Amino acid sequence: MNLFDKCYNFTRADEVKAAGCYPYFVPIEWSNDTEVIVNGERKIMIGSNNYLGLTHHPKVLEAANEAMKKYGSGCTRSRFLNGTLDIHIKLEEELADFMGKEAALIFSTGYQTNLGIITTLAGKEDIIFTDKLNHASIHDASVYSSAKIVRFRHNDIADLVRVIKYENSENGKLIVVDGVFSMEGDIARAPEINKAAKKYNTKFMIDDAHSIGVLGENGNGTAAHFGLQNEVDIIMGTFSKSFACIGGFVASEHSVINYLKHFARTLIFSASLPPSAVATVRTALQIIKSEPERREQLWRIARKMKTELENIGFDTGVSETPIIPIIIGDDMKTFIFWKELFDKGVYSNPVVSPAVPPKSSRLRTSYIATHTDEQLDFVLDKFEKVGKKLGVI
Repeated sequence: MNLFDKCYNFTRADEVKAAGCYPYFVPIEWSNDTEVIVNGERKIMIGSNNYLGLTHHPKVLEAANEAMKKYGSGCTRSRFLNGTLDIHIKLEEELADFMGKEAALIFSTGYQTNLGIITTLAGKEDIIFTDKLNHASIHDASVYSSAKIVRFRHNDIADLVRVIKYENSENGKLIVVDGVFSMEGDIARAPEINKAAKKYNTKFMIDDAHSIGVLGENGNGTAAHFGLQNEVDIIMGTFSKSFACIGGFVASEHSVINYLKHFARTLIFSASLPPSAVATVRTALQIIKSEPERREQLWRIARKMKTELENIGFDTGVSETPIIPIIIGDDMKTFIFWKELFDKGVYSNPVVSPAVPPKSSRLRTSYIATHTDEQLDFVLDKFEKVGKKLGVI
């Protein structure tokens, strides 16, 4: 068998391209938070994770430019050796304080963060309990860790308790969940998960990629949202959402962070986060703390869009955050719906299996604090027209 046979036999993408509705790798020529230009045409962006609209904030851009002037364009080396700048340390201290933890450690991508945490802390003698709808990076990290993986039904505490009891192991145990689930838009039942973790001597980790900047009294995530900052053992976050950049971090107790610093392969064998990115994140963090009105506006928009989309007749699933899926079901109809919207000036994200369960294909929409009512009304109008045309509503 030829190693490339799987490549030669992969035709699904070509079939969608032939139908004229291939939605991936679309080159954007210009962007400004809520709008982008593709092929010279302006689109309203409702597929970004730029929840607070900070990617073009003047203070953020200024800080990134100043950092490049001072430190250069990149570190070109690992944090472990000579790739640590003073601003790396300052950011880690600021994140630890923001998350209510003893210490924090930053990684170059969010994916690397989850791989670094889970593969370093869990091994072949341990057990990982993971929500079936957790992000792919959690699933991949669990596999690479060689730990025993036990999946429980999405946000189902009874099922979590059932599988923990069934395992009845004295070995190391870890429960991992997304704080906000990226395709469903619902929030992890953290208080009940935490209760189960404490009862059965299991460590508890939350992936707060889509939660920081969105949940919590100060935008500091799921644990803070539920008053559990001192209870959740490990909090992971990314910089590619509300922080308007790229990278990730973990916050926990000193001993855990110290161990990760010396054993996490995705940290030790990767170049460190570039100065401009560090400065961007530090400035975004200051804005998150000093401009709560952005978060308040984001939630006003989320409530409006969920209510109006459901009033039109769309199924938004279990969403309770600014991530609002439009459940369509059929893969090809989802692609066609995306293309119809795209041609009418609305840029959303089609998501089909295996990224979501079979027959639950959807358009994933997410909103930005800087969306205007005029833009949102435009989006709703186009959704209604396309939904009726395709028989979705």
